[in-house]
Amino acid sequence: MGKSPKYYAVWRGRRPGVFDSWEACRKQVDGFPGAQYLGFETREAAEQALQRPYHEVLAERQPQPLQPHTKPTQGYCVDAAYDTAHRRLEYRCVQLPTRREIFRVGPLPDGSNNIGEFLAIVETLMLLKERGDAAPVYSDSRIALLWVTLKRCRTRIPPRPEYTALFERIRRAEHWLQNNAFVNPLLKWETALWGENPADFGRK
Repeated sequence: MGKSPKYYAVWRGRRPGVFDSWEACRKQVDGFPGAQYLGFETREAAEQALQRPYHEVLAERQPQPLQPHTKPTQGYCVDAAYDTAHRRLEYRCVQLPTRREIFRVGPLPDGSNNIGEFLAIVETLMLLKERGDAAPVYSDSRIALLWVTLKRCRTRIPPRPEYTALFERIRRAEHWLQNNAFVNPLLKWETALWGENPADFGRK
């Protein structure tokens, strides 16, 4: 994900200003309706940004629109792998263009590729919001992208005691979507045009 922010500018929160840790920033924005904040590498950058409108600073962080069929060169890709033989699920997020792995989860008992992609997207959004990173997030699962839009994982797998860890993550993801806004574009990774998803586990 690149360098982690060291300073946070809060435009709207319990107490606007510049804070030198995520924990200090979080106290100002968690649960505050319409909170506006971003992370920066230096205090000077945070202070300068705070003198400008939030949406103007945020817009500068948005990626430029891609030309048709242009392969993305920035952002984050997620993917999931479901082992049908052993009924185990894994998912992960990588950063473009380096393909550096940001996180990997699993194996979890049972699940599906779409569940894994849904969780990977949401957990990436959670992490990027903490860091004030507005980069796009790519997934090759149209279903998972739809579930995120609906703010609900619409799996037909029934919750069972042996799936506790999986469904705890699903509930946490749904709760976060229902109580948080995010600015990251969610985009379909076009495998036919761009090749394999960079987060693919390579087990096909």
